[in-house]
Amino acid sequence: MKNKKAAIYIRVSTEAQREEGYSIDAQKEMLTAHCVSKGIKDYDFYIDGGFTGSNIERPELGRLISDIKNGVVNSVLVYKLDRLSRSQKDTLYLIEDVFNPHGVDFVSLNESMDTSTPLGRLMLGILSAFAQLERENIRERTRMGMKERVKAGLWMGGGRIPFGYDYDKEQGILVPNKDAETVRKIYDLYLEGYSCSKIAQMVGLKYEKLALQILTRKSNAGFINYNGEEYIGRHEPIISLETYQKAMDYMLSRSVTRPSDSNYLLTGLLYCGKCGAKLRYQKWGKHDCKLVCYSQDKNKPHLHKDPNCDNGRQWAADIEGAIVHDLFTFSLKGKKAVNIKEATQSIIEILKKQYDEISKKIKRLYVIYSEGGDNILLETIEDLRKQLTDIQKQIELEQERNSISGQMQSLQKTLTTLKETWEYMTRHEQKNIVRSCISKIVITDNQVEVFYKFDDFMREST
Repeated sequence: MKNKKAAIYIRVSTEAQREEGYSIDAQKEMLTAHCVSKGIKDYDFYIDGGFTGSNIERPELGRLISDIKNGVVNSVLVYKLDRLSRSQKDTLYLIEDVFNPHGVDFVSLNESMDTSTPLGRLMLGILSAFAQLERENIRERTRMGMKERVKAGLWMGGGRIPFGYDYDKEQGILVPNKDAETVRKIYDLYLEGYSCSKIAQMVGLKYEKLALQILTRKSNAGFINYNGEEYIGRHEPIISLETYQKAMDYMLSRSVTRPSDSNYLLTGLLYCGKCGAKLRYQKWGKHDCKLVCYSQDKNKPHLHKDPNCDNGRQWAADIEGAIVHDLFTFSLKGKKAVNIKEATQSIIEILKKQYDEISKKIKRLYVIYSEGGDNILLETIEDLRKQLTDIQKQIELEQERNSISGQMQSLQKTLTTLKETWEYMTRHEQKNIVRSCISKIVITDNQVEVFYKFDDFMREST
């Protein structure tokens, strides 16, 4: 024991440094006085400044553990139990797996604890449980506060700021920055049919994944996602909800049809009317192709629906010509779609106004409650919060209707001039138009059935 020393361990977090009695100097003074009172002359300080107690990944605690295992420490002294750790699991690990096996006593001044006695070991288990409970309560209060913040339309904080935005700490909201134009361009390019890999190259992003992440962030359209729930944000949208929804619909369409990079106009849209399998382009002669049911392809049994399918094989050029002709003659009357869009937008504005008024009322009631503490106020606040939830759902439904009518207008404009502009389009542009308008094409021998997107909606408007 002559070569062993007492270890005085001191920890302060950023917040704790500002609290009376928790500063490094204050802990040093009290722990040193204890050593003097007990006649302990050989001691060393282990000080972790600005480290959380939620884990044991701390440099000086690591040095202390190493010294204990090397047999140079006979006791550990702390001012308060939570200075060692706020985690019950970590505290018990240090005591049971580090201190005790090496014959090291643990003393906590604030709790008058000494693990060299049975009573001290019992108290350790009880106080560790309370320290863990306090930490979990703090975490829960933080989460509740964050959720209320997000419900009010404010951003979650300074971390993980979406590309295209800066964070305004004073207002608590996101503010579009110089990269906002790049975000808009990414959506435009994607809706033109470019892949995320190509878009990343075109706008100067390092990885393809970054383009995909930007596309799928609804915060770009003015929303905030928190713990799986969606809230209307107060920040300025970079793109419209209509553009965002159109990109998501197109992404879903791409994942279903998986169009290839070939120049075939209808790849991924063709289905057999007899067995339901997909059709593929098959070279027929030097320059021509026929459309063949996958159930008839012996080399791809996993794509078979009916090995005995006898659907006829049609010339691809004939089917493509028929589809293009159908697109030319398929007309839309957009007056109803326009009226629906205008009406929906008006409803959304009214609902948003109601949402803002109720939000302000809730804030005023919270202020009154903090001054008086009347439980009736809490019931009123809860009722108002339920109203907010209902209004938010209504807004989302109306925005969805608005998005659909907006897409209808876009299709209308495209089809109105399609016949005149078709021959001047690149193959890439032509394929993109077809996929924007058509969900699938079913061929039964020489009969062709075309299924247009939003078909019911369009026929209502005619």
